[in-house]
Parts: sequence; structure tokens; C-alpha cells
Amino acid sequence: MSKEKKLSYTISNTYSTLNERTEKTKNIWLVFHGIGYLSRYFLKYFKHLDPEENYIIAPQAQSKYYLNGEYRHVGASWLTRENTELEIENMLNYLDAVYKAENLAEVDNLNILGYSQGVSVATRFIARSKIQSKNLIMLSGKVPQELTSKDFNFLDKTEFTFIYGNDDKYLEEGIIKVEEKRLKELFPQNLKIISFKGGHEVNTELISKFA
Repeated sequence: MSKEKKLSYTISNTYSTLNERTEKTKNIWLVFHGIGYLSRYFLKYFKHLDPEENYIIAPQAQSKYYLNGEYRHVGASWLTRENTELEIENMLNYLDAVYKAENLAEVDNLNILGYSQGVSVATRFIARSKIQSKNLIMLSGKVPQELTSKDFNFLDKTEFTFIYGNDDKYLEEGIIKVEEKRLKELFPQNLKIISFKGGHEVNTELISKFA
């Protein structure tokens, strides 16, 4: 008879940053990539921001794999349906370590952004670790079903923004309607919903509005 057992061990992981954090820094960003990205490449979507005023931190999903069935380019995924709750625990321990290493607890100008799968990561991290932020920006992704409005009640000053492309193949019209309704229930105050002409992509022009 086969058995699946559980153990704990120490693991190391990287994360990437863009620009320098100085006395001139006005905005600090904690940004979560989607499936198939590495954090250092996800940073390209923030290079257009003023480097003196914006410091960007991009955590790295731990589960890496070769893309497109070829042994050339590497991507990563945050979670799958396999042992999800255990993987969430591991992910949150890692993100707590990044948060501590970058001394973000006292930051009052923190923008948290998730793209695609990164939306589920960002919202779980905020809800479970009780993270304060100036903005929560959700790009082309959905909030996990287990989260409720009670998980975000402590955020009384955060601005919530949901952004999606009107031709996003992963967010068809029916899905968008359901998600918009749920977002209004999750974030009854300070919620903005913005659409743009495009698909499942990072809209750098809209990102600039939060800088």
C-alpha cells in the first residue's frame, strides 16, 4: 500500500528588484507575475516608470519548468491543484520573508500588483498575512474563491483596481460579469474597474497611472 507523507525542510529562493530604494523613492511596488514568467523578466513591464521615484520588487514563483515542451526557456508557476493548501503555506512563508527582507511593514506608499495567476497570489498574501497597501491592482486575473469580504475588512484606506482587456480569451464576457459582481462584494468601497482594448496582457500605460 502506498502512502503520501509530509515533512518540513529549509528551501532558498530568489526574487528580483528594479532600481534603487533611496530617499527620492516615492512608490514601492510588490508585483506578482503570472504563469510562465520568471521574476527578472516580469520587471520589463515597469522599466518605463521613473527609476528615481519607483522601486519594484518581484517575488519568484518556486515551481519552475521548461516552456512549450522545449528545453530552452524556463517559466514558473505559483500553485496548482496538487496539495494546494500546503503549497499556499510554503508560498506565504516565502513572501513573508521577502516582505521582511525589504522592510515593507512601515511603508505607506506600497503598490501591490498581481497579473493573471499573480492576482490569486497577491490577494491571498494580503488577506492571510494582513498586508497594508496604498493600492491593490488586479490585472487580468481572479480572486480565489475561498476569500471573502471579511478577509479584507482591515484595509480601510486601500484603493482596489481591477483591469482587464476586452479581448482577453481567459476572461470572456460571462466570466467578467460574474467577477465584477464578486469584486463589488469583496471590495464594497474604493473599487475601480477598468477595461482596455487588448487581450491577456500587461497594460503598461495603465500601470503608469499608479506611479
